[in-house]
Amino acid sequence: MGTVPKPRSKELTILIICVDNLKGFSEAISACYPNTDIQKCVVHQIRNSLKYASYKDYKAVTADLKPIYKASTEEATRAELDKFEEAWGAKYPTVIRSWRNNWDELVALFRYPVEMRKLIYTTNMIESYHRQLRKVTKGKSIFPTDDSLTKMLYLATMEVTKRWTMRVQNWGQVLSQLSIYFGERLDPYINS
Repeated sequence: MGTVPKPRSKELTILIICVDNLKGFSEAISACYPNTDIQKCVVHQIRNSLKYASYKDYKAVTADLKPIYKASTEEATRAELDKFEEAWGAKYPTVIRSWRNNWDELVALFRYPVEMRKLIYTTNMIESYHRQLRKVTKGKSIFPTDDSLTKMLYLATMEVTKRWTMRVQNWGQVLSQLSIYFGERLDPYINS
């Protein structure tokens, strides 16, 4: 595991963050990191939508949601949401309200090129990592010290990262796009 370059500024820089739909999470991030773009997890939004749908409508609702999150532009996404509302708004107004209330953070990904969108639309990667950490702590009911827990999580992280062998597709292009969008905020990390 390599070392993380030190930013020139003493302040932590977060460019984009993907969050699930926990209440207050976006507000807390905005308060601490006002320049951070917040993207709500599209997968969580879909799961949340299906929570309100009848089981017999799952396939149809899922099929009608797909064009919303697969659209290529924010305008196309908005049009697809309008179509979804026409079809399902009367039966599932809570689903529509949820998409509309979270809209600005659900479509934040459209500010970026397609290559970057694939990295920021969902929290699944971090949830997978958390699942791996839970596996190693699940059997332990108590840790003698905080250090023992920290060491166990560190060792588990070292094991998990050994399996992270796949490179991010088009990483050079993504890094180039990040530097265009975030310029000086990213420079201390790239040029270190």
